[in-house]
Amino acid sequence: MNRWRFAFQRRWFAYLGVAIVFAIACVMLSNWQLDRRGDREAEIARVAKNFDATPIPLTEALPHLNSFSIDQRWLPVTMSGRYEEDKQILVRNRPYDGSPGYEILTPLRLDNGDVFLVNRGWVPQGNNPDHPDHVPAPPSGEVTVVARLKASEDIIRGRGAPEGQLATINLGEAEKIVKQPIYSGAFGLLASETPPSTEDRPAAVKKPEPDEGPHLSYAFQWIIFALMGFTFLGWAVREEYRRVNADDPAEKVRAAKRAAKRAAKTTDADVEDAEVEDVRVHAGK
Repeated sequence: MNRWRFAFQRRWFAYLGVAIVFAIACVMLSNWQLDRRGDREAEIARVAKNFDATPIPLTEALPHLNSFSIDQRWLPVTMSGRYEEDKQILVRNRPYDGSPGYEILTPLRLDNGDVFLVNRGWVPQGNNPDHPDHVPAPPSGEVTVVARLKASEDIIRGRGAPEGQLATINLGEAEKIVKQPIYSGAFGLLASETPPSTEDRPAAVKKPEPDEGPHLSYAFQWIIFALMGFTFLGWAVREEYRRVNADDPAEKVRAAKRAAKRAAKTTDADVEDAEVEDVRVHAGK
């Protein structure tokens, strides 16, 4: 037992505490990755269920201006009204297939007088970085729109936009630009317009790919890191044991056996490399 007395020194308990704290942190990060995977799986299920579903009336899906449930994301809704082109909003810094550009938000005044914000699609950045070269006009007159619901986006601190534009599709900020009450729970990604615009419509949002991402593999990696912490601690204890008990007869026998195993693993190539290196050393002298 005296040979292991060193392991009960305060510093080894401190090392063990560090390993435990590190393992707890790794487990928490692993659980976080599993939670993110769960979110991705839920989103994949929503897309599969809602994206190509039969459209339902907007007033049925959202009975109040602030109505919206996360399970309604990507759900197609139908509505009729007139676009208010003069109150159109540009959303800046929106990439599409790797290219910078803008998304076009156009208020649609419904037949009942309510206003719903429709994201008509994406246009590329123009020669002027603060404005696209051309914004396709929406259809004039009465139009029937099918759009897929999306939730209002969060405001990102430190990201601004010129007057009349948005950095994110935050419906509270959009309402300030439109200067009238709008649906504040959700906006719509344009799927179709009847009748269509006389101009080519902006690029439509693509159906999301069913990709879970690397979260599961990351979760396993964090568990491996946690185990590696204890493995390293065990290796350090073993090396300290060998050093402290180097004069112990039993440990001397084990050390000799380890040396013999290392020597047995030495290949002819290792011997030749050592001889060549020896010749180089002597030649350098």
